[in-house]
Amino acid sequence: MLAFFVFEPSVMKPLLALFLVLFCSLSPPAYATSVLNGRVIHIADGDTLTLIDADYQRIKVRLAEIDSPEKAQPYGHRAKQLLVSLALKKTVEVTVVDIDQYGRIVGQVRADGVDINAEMVRQGAAWVYRRHLKRPALLLDEQAARKQAIGLWALPEQERMPPWQWRHLQRQSKAP
Repeated sequence: MLAFFVFEPSVMKPLLALFLVLFCSLSPPAYATSVLNGRVIHIADGDTLTLIDADYQRIKVRLAEIDSPEKAQPYGHRAKQLLVSLALKKTVEVTVVDIDQYGRIVGQVRADGVDINAEMVRQGAAWVYRRHLKRPALLLDEQAARKQAIGLWALPEQERMPPWQWRHLQRQSKAP
């Protein structure tokens, strides 16, 4: 049985206002399906940067589809330095792909016409993150870097461990 409620006009306005507030709070942020522009002010590691936008908001961005060595891993500091040289103090355009579990924007980053995500792979400073891959051409970039022994691919094989495996081992070693 359907029930219909009749509200007094004096009650209707506050209910409508409450509905609008609730509805608007459920909508995704403006950047969730957009392109962001800003100046890079910080590089955390080889695949995470912070930019400041035109409204002076700090936005943390995780580079989509790639995974660089962690700072404690071999080549981790070099990967960070490459991202510094490619992006720090530059104006970038970020095509938002997702929002990760930590609330960071995940995006494809361009600076001076260069696809930073792909360049990190081409220079051997990052693995293609197959779990989140949307652009298969990145696999060819990784394959070329491996074949030419560029960047981390020049390390002895026993020192090359994908970051996702390294993080998994770190979590296991800390488990009780």
